[in-house]
Amino acid sequence: MLLNRERPVCLEPGDLVITTAHCPGFLLDGEALAVFRIPFCLLNASAADLREVPPTRLDGRSGLASLVSQFLTALAGTPPHERFSGGRQLALNTADLAALLLDEVLRTHRPERVRVGHDMLTRIQRHIQENLMDPDLTPESIARAHHISVRYLHKLFQPGGTTVGTWIRQRRLDACRDELRRQRRTVAAVAHRWGFTSPSHFSRLFRQTYGLTPREWQAAASSDS
Repeated sequence: MLLNRERPVCLEPGDLVITTAHCPGFLLDGEALAVFRIPFCLLNASAADLREVPPTRLDGRSGLASLVSQFLTALAGTPPHERFSGGRQLALNTADLAALLLDEVLRTHRPERVRVGHDMLTRIQRHIQENLMDPDLTPESIARAHHISVRYLHKLFQPGGTTVGTWIRQRRLDACRDELRRQRRTVAAVAHRWGFTSPSHFSRLFRQTYGLTPREWQAAASSDS
């Protein structure tokens, strides 16, 4: 059992608890507990979305939670000198798994105010994902493609604590980060492929978002592969 300051949360071995609190405030009663902290920037969701999710228990015996639980349990039980031999690559893979699970949780706990227009927002986000490589992708072109006003388009993104432009930019940065990690291409080529017309502007945004330049990120990923 985990005891937080408000109410007890009963857990079975392998169960997971997702929380955005810096210090969850749980008191352990009996079994060991492994804690994994993952930066917001490595999860495919806005900080505003994540803060809407209350501490959530997930059954570690079925579905995606079971797969993630098995991986994290094995990782927690691995000796430190072996755990860090994979370095950054292992950390990124762990974050990818957590992002998949979190996306499932967000769909379940999404507030009612965000559900208004959710179907339209989903279609628009899918359209953006499919057209990320188009440098002319803009709020105006997106609104025109969905027969809505630009004002209404911006309103759809407001409950998530973001803007259309910010959401597009983050998806492009995520795509560039993934490609730089997996393929040996020049930074300029990757930036251009995903709709960034200025390599220098792309490099500044990348460093502001991830704390490393694109070249540093690529070098670190190559050394861990």
